[in-house]
Amino acid sequence: MKSIIIYESTHHENTKKLVDAIAKKYNVETVSIENADGVDLSEYDIVDLAAGIAFGKFYKRMEEFAAKIPSGSRVFLLYTCGNPSGGYVKSITRTLESNGAKIMGNYGCRGYDTYGPFKLVGGIAKGHPTEEEIIGAAAFYDKITKGAAI
Repeated sequence: MKSIIIYESTHHENTKKLVDAIAKKYNVETVSIENADGVDLSEYDIVDLAAGIAFGKFYKRMEEFAAKIPSGSRVFLLYTCGNPSGGYVKSITRTLESNGAKIMGNYGCRGYDTYGPFKLVGGIAKGHPTEEEIIGAAAFYDKITKGAAI
């Protein structure tokens, strides 16, 4: 099973911590969103889109990239956020499904956040993602790929 993680992790590299744990444990190829346009996604059995959350959804570049996912692709979503209020995958899921992609699941956890007004108070979700949350992301990947076995 060949899979790739396309990621966008900016402010504190919260999402990259999850991506790196998965890549190390399962030898998964990773590509930053800045280099993703040159990747032939049709070569992969599973595509993971991993990003932080801003204004209630995946980062804008990742949302835009989702529109390029080929029809029939199996996709899972991975994210970190300062405040886990839910609903973060709705927009990107709509985009992916409208293109014919199959969403296999999503995993999200808290991530240290100092964006905007949170900077004034020293940030929120300090210490996140925790080691347990990072391990949880790898366990999620394992579960998704076992369920996707051809």
